[in-house]
Amino acid sequence: MAYNIKNNVYWTGKMDWELRKFHGSEYSTFSGSSYNSYLIREEKTVLIDTVWTPFAKEFIDNLTAAIDPSKIDYIISNHAEPDHSGALPYLMDMVPDKPIYCTANGIKSLKGLYHRDWNFKQVKTGDRLSLGSKEIIFIEAPMLHWPDTMFSYLTGDNILFSNDAFGQHYASSGLFNDLADEKALWAECIKYYANILTPFSPLVSKKIKEFVSLNLPLDIICTSHGVIWRDNPMQIVEKYLNWAENYQENQITILYDTMWNGTRILAEHIAEGLREADPLTTVRLFNVATTDKNDVITEVFKSKGILVGSPTINRSVLSSVAAILDQIQGLQFKNKKSAAFGCYGWSGESLKIINDHLIKSGFKVMESECKALWNPDNDSLQNAYQFGIDFSRFLNN
Repeated sequence: MAYNIKNNVYWTGKMDWELRKFHGSEYSTFSGSSYNSYLIREEKTVLIDTVWTPFAKEFIDNLTAAIDPSKIDYIISNHAEPDHSGALPYLMDMVPDKPIYCTANGIKSLKGLYHRDWNFKQVKTGDRLSLGSKEIIFIEAPMLHWPDTMFSYLTGDNILFSNDAFGQHYASSGLFNDLADEKALWAECIKYYANILTPFSPLVSKKIKEFVSLNLPLDIICTSHGVIWRDNPMQIVEKYLNWAENYQENQITILYDTMWNGTRILAEHIAEGLREADPLTTVRLFNVATTDKNDVITEVFKSKGILVGSPTINRSVLSSVAAILDQIQGLQFKNKKSAAFGCYGWSGESLKIINDHLIKSGFKVMESECKALWNPDNDSLQNAYQFGIDFSRFLNN
């Protein structure tokens, strides 16, 4: 099916209601997702992106029902990852000579993924493709979130095809933001930004400001995943600008795993100390062994400070804590503070390992620590409570 977006612009993508994991198993998609492809039928006909490989045949069948593929004049690949380009080889088998417009890195990526030497047309920022009375303007957007990424803008209809930027993994039968559940939509938007785009925040700000400087009117943002922004599309742009500036809310997040509940008990007493010190601050606790890692990362993104706890095992930390620390380091959060806590039996290396990892991740670490030998006694619990108070003060210094 092809669904009308505006005038001669149609959605030709795939709604994936069953998707629960993305990027292998790196990203949870409890709300499903969509792979958004677009067809523009002006004097010249353009297809922008395709869908993920498992849905290639379905995509080709639906596209063929909407248009004879031989009538497509141009193909635009805004981004080469297989969730965008997976059906491209099947399409190109039908129309092998049709030109594919993409960045230089897009050509490299598509050749590397599919080992085909198609009719590539390299474009860069400011290049234009005439469709007759309207044009496509290309805008390179490297590292949002791959080196090959670009935006495409349709004049006349004032539509920005933004690829992964401004998207979210969210399946919605309504297609448009004004027809989606607002609370669920924004939750998926910030989760998407926190887990995928955080490392590229400086580039996000720069690219948005560059687009705004072009003074192009904006009526609709057509993303590659999730809803299409037609109701006040600037609202998601403004959110991105906010999230890109070392974002934080008045929140402290406690992350931990525990073997025999001692570290959990420390976490809960630290939380009480935090609440005593500042009742207006939101305090959230997560056992990282039993909580979805992408939800945890979203809460870290929102927080001004985090505390990380693990008992010592094999002179190290529990594997769930090691994994979330590694993910935190890769995302390069800025302007956040942290501290470590945990129980131990013999050697007690876990706190140093946690702190070292947090320092490498760019966090400012509180020098004092909270630890307990074996299970916490009354003195240890009082120390944990005070540790929470001290961390609250540390945040405000």
